[in-house]
Amino acid sequence: MDKIVSLCKRRGIILPGSEIYGGLANTWDYGPYGVEIKNNIKNFWWNEFVQKREDMVGLDSAILMNPKVWEASGHVTSFSDPLMDCKSCKERIRGDKLIEENISVEAAAGKSNDEILEIIEKEQLKCPNCGKCDFTKPRAFNLMFKTYQGVVEGESTEVFLRPETAQGIFVNFKNVVQTTRKKIPFGIGQIGKAFRNEITPGNFTYRTREFEQMEIEYFIEEKDATKYFDMWKELSWNWFKDLGMDEKSLRIREHTDKELSHYSSMTVDIEYKFPFGWGELEGIAYRGCYDLSQHIDHSKEDLQYFDQERNIRYIPHVIEPSMGVERTMLCFLLNSYKEEEVKGEKRVVLSLSPKLAPVKAAILPLSKKEPLNLKSFELYKNIQKHYNAEYDETGSIGKRYRRQDEIGTPYCITYDFDTEEDKKVTIRDRDTMDQERIPLENVIEYLKDKLGSNC
Repeated sequence: MDKIVSLCKRRGIILPGSEIYGGLANTWDYGPYGVEIKNNIKNFWWNEFVQKREDMVGLDSAILMNPKVWEASGHVTSFSDPLMDCKSCKERIRGDKLIEENISVEAAAGKSNDEILEIIEKEQLKCPNCGKCDFTKPRAFNLMFKTYQGVVEGESTEVFLRPETAQGIFVNFKNVVQTTRKKIPFGIGQIGKAFRNEITPGNFTYRTREFEQMEIEYFIEEKDATKYFDMWKELSWNWFKDLGMDEKSLRIREHTDKELSHYSSMTVDIEYKFPFGWGELEGIAYRGCYDLSQHIDHSKEDLQYFDQERNIRYIPHVIEPSMGVERTMLCFLLNSYKEEEVKGEKRVVLSLSPKLAPVKAAILPLSKKEPLNLKSFELYKNIQKHYNAEYDETGSIGKRYRRQDEIGTPYCITYDFDTEEDKKVTIRDRDTMDQERIPLENVIEYLKDKLGSNC
């Protein structure tokens, strides 16, 4: 993990937030290359799960919502973490996470605050900061960020930053059905920011207070729950595999009865083996009809689905695949990071799928002088019409190769002194380092053959 953090800082992939002012705990900014990787992940997800499917539509709901939404969903009363303080060093930690990291997820599931403290004291679990086992009793701490709407603070103006994107989909269910005329089964996909004021363990970008979710609510009839639950498990697994994820580093873990949310009878996590252990990448939950039923009850709006062919009304059930953008990006960085020795020197490579690579091709002229610089820059501008490319004329060709290897650029194109004579350039493959000389006029077609359409 330390190597990934160092690489991300060095190459402008992920940077500490507010760094010039000493930073803000566990906040991160995505630099010029990081934002490209992040957008590629989101675009590929959106393309695969929304645009390519006739049973899906998209949505972008507001971050600020009527506070009654969170009363109906149960977040106001039950969305909390068991927080406890170390009496020795005053470090604040989550009791359930301490048990999960030192014993197991199952050991922490469904435990009351008293039971959490009892397990910690019995097992003599240590404070990760000072190494002592002397804690206060856990207290429930609501995770929602509170703010105020308007110019005067008061209870009547209290609103929350949304802790999840799902409720924006549920409250728009009726609008989407009316405007798109979609028939069940169908889904609504959304990518958006969410906020949780939780204690974070510091595993880089794995768990942050501000994060983006890629989430689907797939509306079905109750009788088809198992069928579509299994469908989304397979689709989600294949999505990671198609982007080059090592399947040996992935697993599907079923939630135990104690772990299941009160509204769910089936939930699985797709987990990745991070340096700190197995961690959730995506949750796939069968939420039943809980959410729509709650909003019907609290808003008094009729959110039932009308099946015209059968002339019946019913509350749809829901399958929810949901993943975080930041931790998904982190697992792809870890999965693609490689170190190898080349001619006695260490080479660091991000072997990202070309679909995710921030730069698809780099144009490297062997000279800054005319006419090489002008002709190579012209090639760069032509490639930019099709792919995100980079022009780099600074430093030795070896150092330039290493820079591109570290950000994951699949192809480097060298425009040299012979190009003026034979009208050919040298293309180097990132992973194999093999070099091929091809006609200048064939470069675009070569990249299209290797990379496909712009992704």
